[in-house]
Amino acid sequence: MRHACLLKKRAVWLLEHLRERLVEPGLVVRHRRRPEDFTRECVLTFPRIMLFVLQKSLKSLQARLHEFFWELAGPNAPAVEASAFTHARAKLKASAFFELNQTVLQTVYGSGYASLVQRWRGHRLLGVDSSLLRLPSHASVGKVFGWVQCANHRGLQERYPQGRVSVLYDVLNEVGLDSCLVASRVAETELAHQHLAHVQPGDVLLTDRGYTGYGWLVAIRAREAHFVSRCSKGSFAAVQQLFRRNEDGVSVEVTLCAPRDARAECQERGWPLELRVRLVTVRLPSGELEVLATSLLDAAAYPLEELAAVYWQRWGQETYYGRLKGRWDLEHCSGQTVAAVEQDFAATVLLSNMESVLIGPAQAQLEAHTAHRPQPAQVNRAVSVHALKYRLIELLSASVPIEQVLDELTQAFQANPISERPGRNVPRRKFSPSRSYHYQRRVKKISF
Repeated sequence: MRHACLLKKRAVWLLEHLRERLVEPGLVVRHRRRPEDFTRECVLTFPRIMLFVLQKSLKSLQARLHEFFWELAGPNAPAVEASAFTHARAKLKASAFFELNQTVLQTVYGSGYASLVQRWRGHRLLGVDSSLLRLPSHASVGKVFGWVQCANHRGLQERYPQGRVSVLYDVLNEVGLDSCLVASRVAETELAHQHLAHVQPGDVLLTDRGYTGYGWLVAIRAREAHFVSRCSKGSFAAVQQLFRRNEDGVSVEVTLCAPRDARAECQERGWPLELRVRLVTVRLPSGELEVLATSLLDAAAYPLEELAAVYWQRWGQETYYGRLKGRWDLEHCSGQTVAAVEQDFAATVLLSNMESVLIGPAQAQLEAHTAHRPQPAQVNRAVSVHALKYRLIELLSASVPIEQVLDELTQAFQANPISERPGRNVPRRKFSPSRSYHYQRRVKKISF
């Protein structure tokens, strides 16, 4: 139970600091669009707008404003029009949520709670991947992020703006270290290189085959980090040879050479033109051969079987995007402007990281109570997401003691737990963009 107590202290510490940061005058100054913004006494203050955006709802904006101020002030709550909120949120930069997210990361990785950070053989496991995001069909949004045209057997259908989300994600601790939302035309590999600024020596990066080029691998090693990356059948010559060999359980060291079109950049950046890597082959349950490239060369310290299991951890990033789009309804924005889209994205990343910290005590208690089971119980993220959103005002306002709200939330988080069944394989269904867009806009049920 000592572990659960430490997790609770960490959660309380986080909430205390978020409360302080939310009303800090410097936060307003750094993240308002103009010097005159948020200088007058008004109902829609900077902290209230931040809270309202964080508690993103898909209800009518006017109805949600009534509920929000009723929760804050009770029967004497002021009447706020939707147009007033829309005007006020235009003064807010999305960077305010990113700054608060740094408080979450400092809590997770700070020296006071560093012992709680989950690692694999002393390494953080970081995934890098991107995902496409449907955005509100507004001309200003389409101008910034670009349009996608849906089509089916009947011809051209609706079009919608589309953005690209890229996140550097700690798959063991379930927190996003760095994230960005850009136009869909921007290459995911370009965004991945930007994430490297947040990588520390000793980290292990897990990436799919779309990233595994010489420039990416050598850039990781330049940060004194490591990689376990899946290779495509058309990549390096040594990899192609292993695919032709079609034998699993192989582990060989090879030297990769920089391709001609990358040599100038490597020399300019001071990167070596040759890189020693280890290639391992793994047979998937489907019978497909998978070739992994890694900079972890010591076969005794990093056995082949463990590398396969470590690469499988990358699936945690896929489920992370599933939660952002599904549980958090990221594709249903609370506004039709570029500012609203950016605010919703940054707020969702912050909330998801907060959730990963706040469910810690409940998860530890569930694991302790169900340790005798073949599959110990886990917090049901469908429950925790909505419990967090409903109690968010109490968590981040000073009117209710933090420990009281956190204890009540911990009880709620333990309701309806789930168990992960190892080896379960559900076939992935592929839908056309037109059918998927129809489902998101007209079929999917909204619960908050």
